[in-house]
Amino acid sequence: MNVAMIIAGGVGARLSDKIPKQYIKVLGKPVLAYTMEAFESHEEIDAITIVCHPDYENEIWDMAKEYGISKLRHIFHGGATGQESIRNGVFGLEKHYSGDDLTLIHDAIRPLVDHEVLSDCIRVAKEKGNAIVCIPCVTTMMQKVRDEKGEEGKGLECSDAIYPRDLIMETQTPQAFPLSLLGSKHREALEKGILNETASCALMTRLGERVYFSKGSEKNIKITVPEDLDLMEALLSVKEGSWRKDNNL
Repeated sequence: MNVAMIIAGGVGARLSDKIPKQYIKVLGKPVLAYTMEAFESHEEIDAITIVCHPDYENEIWDMAKEYGISKLRHIFHGGATGQESIRNGVFGLEKHYSGDDLTLIHDAIRPLVDHEVLSDCIRVAKEKGNAIVCIPCVTTMMQKVRDEKGEEGKGLECSDAIYPRDLIMETQTPQAFPLSLLGSKHREALEKGILNETASCALMTRLGERVYFSKGSEKNIKITVPEDLDLMEALLSVKEGSWRKDNNL
């Protein structure tokens, strides 16, 4: 089976909004609803689980009912960190699924992930044993240091080194692993006191696993700051216009 695990435990501090960003409405629909719909409509996704703050559990069940998310099977409670939230979800899934089942860990605030990205993630994970959705780095990446000659001894941020961008990939989600591998690595992390690796790919590589890249998309945006909501709305409007054109409406 292919199980989507959507992490919806964030509080959205950088958006300075009264509600977490995954519950903000864009064009009348919550961000999380768009995310769930992307997995609901993909034929290779067999089940959806959500990891969230306990206060939002009932709201998510209601949201699933309203938007026809029939694949939602479980809701688990998040933790104090991203790693803890993922671990709670993994340990919860172990009670219901086989170790061979593929788990696609996805940010709730990446609502525009499309079927092409999901299909390639599943393909690579089945071929290589895991998959990290990525896009090439297209900007100049500089190493940040602090100039101690700055005003009042505080120093200014500066750089004297550049990372070759052709050697760097920008990670997105989903990130897919067999459930058994996730369970074993999260237990190993607990034993070693590794407690704050938010990204699954970072935890895996830190614990000696090689990860494989699958195809991402520039449209697979992460809602982090208010401007991202404007971008999401614009992308949705373009998508709606294309759909109407294709259907002669």
